[in-house]
Amino acid sequence: MALDDDIAILSQAPLFGLLEKDALRLVAFASENRTFREGDVLFRKGDRSDGGYVVSRGAIALDALEDGSPETFLAGPGALIGQAALFARIERRATATAREPSTIIRVSPSLMRRVLEEFPDAAEAIREAMAEELVRLSEGLERVRQQLIAIDGESEPEG
Repeated sequence: MALDDDIAILSQAPLFGLLEKDALRLVAFASENRTFREGDVLFRKGDRSDGGYVVSRGAIALDALEDGSPETFLAGPGALIGQAALFARIERRATATAREPSTIIRVSPSLMRRVLEEFPDAAEAIREAMAEELVRLSEGLERVRQQLIAIDGESEPEG
């Protein structure tokens, strides 16, 4: 029954929800479950990634400032931590700490590559979703750029 539970949790997570049932089954079967006690650190800011994590139980705090400030993001069941780390080994941009007893599903880049190779429709769906996300990010950055140009124009001294 644990495999079915993992499939259900994975299907709630961003990107994994795009996978067909057989692809989700492969991820659930080949991934690794890890359990953490309250206060355990999953990884620290600056660490090299070992894959992406889907929270299956509990709550994981992500703190980019590393000073315990209230500016943390709390990831609960179904949340994906480290989307880019599913595809490449990258430097972690935050410290992740279990806020309560928690369980995560770790998906390595090699497992993700295997899924994308064996399920080309899933690969295409993920590519499209990530392309749309990139377009939204680019549009948002362009709006910020335009606002900064307007602010800069307003602060120019008159000649």
